[in-house]
Amino acid sequence: MTDIHAETLRLARQLIACRSLTPADGGSLGLLAARLSSVGFVCERIDRGPVSNLWARLGSTAPLVCLAGHVDVVPTGPLDEWTSEPFTPTERDGLLYGRGAADMKASVAAMITAAERVARARGSKGGAGSIAILLTSDEEGDAVDGTSAVVSTLQARGETIEACIVGEPTSTERFGDTIKNGRRGSLNGRLRVVGQQCHIAYPERGRNPIHDAAPALDALIATEWDRGNDYFQPTSFQISNIHAGTGASNIIPGTLEVAFNFRFSSESSASALQARVGEVLDRHRLQYELQWTLIGEPFLTPRGPLVDGLAAAVHAVAGVRPTLSTSGGTSDGRFLAKLAREVVEFGPLNESIHKIDEHVRVADLEPLSAIYERTVRAIWSRA
Repeated sequence: MTDIHAETLRLARQLIACRSLTPADGGSLGLLAARLSSVGFVCERIDRGPVSNLWARLGSTAPLVCLAGHVDVVPTGPLDEWTSEPFTPTERDGLLYGRGAADMKASVAAMITAAERVARARGSKGGAGSIAILLTSDEEGDAVDGTSAVVSTLQARGETIEACIVGEPTSTERFGDTIKNGRRGSLNGRLRVVGQQCHIAYPERGRNPIHDAAPALDALIATEWDRGNDYFQPTSFQISNIHAGTGASNIIPGTLEVAFNFRFSSESSASALQARVGEVLDRHRLQYELQWTLIGEPFLTPRGPLVDGLAAAVHAVAGVRPTLSTSGGTSDGRFLAKLAREVVEFGPLNESIHKIDEHVRVADLEPLSAIYERTVRAIWSRA
């Protein structure tokens, strides 16, 4: 067992044992700050209300490479369905079990041990750049007071990041097979169509909002919003909830409520999508109210120093040539893209995330840490 493997496994087990249900950090950030301080990092807590945030930096020269992630986890679900206690790290058949093992305490452990090795070597063979760690306890929750707040603080100081790796679990079939070099934007809409309630036997006395809205909804579903591009799938419009009526079968309802979501490519903007939806609704002469919530704009890091450096590190360590992907949900990468010139996501297998008996392959911990270290050095060497 190598030192990298033993140290990363030990830290991963310590982190899993921290009961860090969103927005609590369960003591994990104090543990990590102490480790980073011991190797020369300047550690700063940028907490917001119940949310804990850690910004740790070593060095003041460019380029600055940031390793970012979260220590908070989703609820466990029914405890009696777990094979072992979710906050008691347990190894079985080459797997490390526990809530947050894959999402994303294994990545955090690998980042910290990589950063420690970089710190110890910096100034000799370690390169001339700087390295930072950004961790939050608010990724699985509202994501308002976590990474987003830290980014705002850093922007106000005029700080910049050249390259950022977010440790989300990106591997799908085999460790190292996927790098997320961007994410689609996410835009929620809540539509309220106003009709006129009346007795269903006298429809001429009212106006049925379901009937009024049906052609407009059909038009929205059939619309081609864009065709995507080399990195992004075409923008997707999906209805998630529809509600109307009182529950009685003899009443035409007075209102219809529809919740929908856009997952949109960089070929579309949130404002353009909002305008196009409004045009469709107005064309169908609906009386309506519409509220929008922008979850995040799309971001993209094309091939360049970070993508190429990370891909080369994955191939060198794991023997895999990773593919690039922008699929999946949102991540804190959407906030970091406002500050960092390049942002990618890379981590272990994601098959078990948010599931009962969440786990990570023990054998993947050492290569994950080595890949993070190699990528930091690759970015520094290009400066």
